[in-house]
Order: sequence, then structure tokens, then C-alpha cells
Amino acid sequence: MKQRARVLALAFAAAAATAVAAAPAQAAPGDTLNVCASTLTPTGWVDTQWWTTGTCPGSSPNSKQIKQLTGLPVGTQVNACASTYPPAGWTIRQTYWSGSCQYSPVPSLSPNAWLLVRTS
Repeated sequence: MKQRARVLALAFAAAAATAVAAAPAQAAPGDTLNVCASTLTPTGWVDTQWWTTGTCPGSSPNSKQIKQLTGLPVGTQVNACASTYPPAGWTIRQTYWSGSCQYSPVPSLSPNAWLLVRTS
């Protein structure tokens, strides 16, 4: 029984990782995608929200939403979590705290989000 549960868990994790890995390459500017927290945020994307779900492994928070910034026009403003650096051409306009950007299980009221502006 333990072996079967382990095999099922590994199969689920592999399927989730495969489904997530292929999606960013097909995204248009401004598209969002929900992924497991263990998925690295690709270049040109930022984290925009964190939460806990039963579909991703790991401790809380274990899921995040990422947003494709590549291709958005100069002057565009985006709210992003400070869990990833802004892509090239984006400037941090403001730093603040957001309940949607709690990417650590340790509670904190320190600034964890940015208002980003496309400058070039």
C-alpha cells in the first residue's frame, strides 16, 4: 500500500511539472499562469500572487501565479511580488506590503511587493 501511494504521488508530481514547464513558451504578453511554487519563474515573468492548494506538493504557500511581462509596451504598470527580480526594462516604482504576496510561511509585514513600470 505504501509503495502504491508513493508511485501515485511521484506520477502526480511528474505530470504537474510537465504540464507547467511547457506552458510559458506559448504565452502572450500579459498572460498569467498558475503553477506550483517549486516551479522556477521564467525570464521575462514575475510572480503576482501566492497561496496554498491541495494540488501542489510542499508546505504553505505552495502555489503561485506568474505573469508574462515580455512584450508589454513602455509605460505599462504591473503589481508584482518581490519574490522575483523585475525583468530587464522594468523599474521598481514603489515597494509595499501585500497579503497576496506572502511567499513565506513565516508571517511578516515587511514590504513584499512592487509596483513595476516598463521603462524601456
